[in-house]
Amino acid sequence: MSTPNVSFFVKIRVGLKTKITQHQSMLQQFALVALGGGIGASLRYAISSWITYDSFPIATISVNILGSFILGVVALSVSHSLISTELALFLGVGIIGSFTTMSAFSVETIEMLQDGNVSSASIYIILTFTLCPILAWLGWVVGTKLLV
Repeated sequence: MSTPNVSFFVKIRVGLKTKITQHQSMLQQFALVALGGGIGASLRYAISSWITYDSFPIATISVNILGSFILGVVALSVSHSLISTELALFLGVGIIGSFTTMSAFSVETIEMLQDGNVSSASIYIILTFTLCPILAWLGWVVGTKLLV
């Protein structure tokens, strides 16, 4: 009868620890995104409750513009290793991902068009697709000057 290969069992044990650690890390990342998502969605709801509008969705465009700027800063920060991947997930995917909303933009645009507010819908589309990328870029630039 041969003696079991000890190094074989050590490799299995180390491999299992690595898998468990990877699994725990993934669960922690999901938890960070979920926590951030709850915060971002709550902030979005609060702003929509505070800022009301009659014919122009100022609350939605405000959160999308602000969120684009903040996401620019977060993207810069993670790309320069100024913040951890975990913090980027919490802030960028969690908070900002649920704070900003393309679905509300889409529905509000359709509602304006159905109500005959073609000019308001057009302005809303142009502002959203102009200001949000510009503010994301500006967030990156400001972040570069302040953080890097």
